[in-house]
Amino acid sequence: MPDLHSLLIFIGAGLLLNLAPGPDVLYIVARSISQGRAAGVVSALGIGAGCLFHVIAAACGLSALMLALPMAYDVVRYAGAAYLVWLGVKALISKGGAMEVKTMERTPLGTIFRQGVITNVLNPKVAIFFLAFLPQFADPANGPIAAQMLGLGLIFDFNGTLVCLGYALVASQLGDWLKSRFDLSTWINRVTGGLFIALGLRLALLERK
Repeated sequence: MPDLHSLLIFIGAGLLLNLAPGPDVLYIVARSISQGRAAGVVSALGIGAGCLFHVIAAACGLSALMLALPMAYDVVRYAGAAYLVWLGVKALISKGGAMEVKTMERTPLGTIFRQGVITNVLNPKVAIFFLAFLPQFADPANGPIAAQMLGLGLIFDFNGTLVCLGYALVASQLGDWLKSRFDLSTWINRVTGGLFIALGLRLALLERK
């Protein structure tokens, strides 16, 4: 695992990313508004379960690559750092505004959970993010890469699930207000963008142990 300073940066960056509205958040908010708190909570848990797929895939796939090709660690690290900078720039120039939430028909909770899993598993941006983000905080000098990335991924997923549950609880209470007022998304995007640019540059320039 990384040192405490790097771990805190990892957790902070992950929380900001999860706060930024995306397809997963839209799904959770839509379910919460249309069907209530229970549906929102179940959808959030489904998103969290789907995220485990990306964590395991990134940990196993990247660790195997790095074991087979020693130089792959640096290649992945620099490519990931560049991707983080690109994410930051994209967030900075994006425009906020109202969240467009479509009304959804009532659905059994088991189906809502499965849909949450599928929503996350089939989101290619999540897979790309994990491939770019996790290796930045894994160092071969600290032990097996797979174990490090799995641990980091589980931390990210746990924190992300807490954020999603928060969205579900708030959306189920505020309902229609969230459909037309989501001005915080602009502020969140600006903060997240600046953080990812700084993080990407720092990691690209950081000397490997």
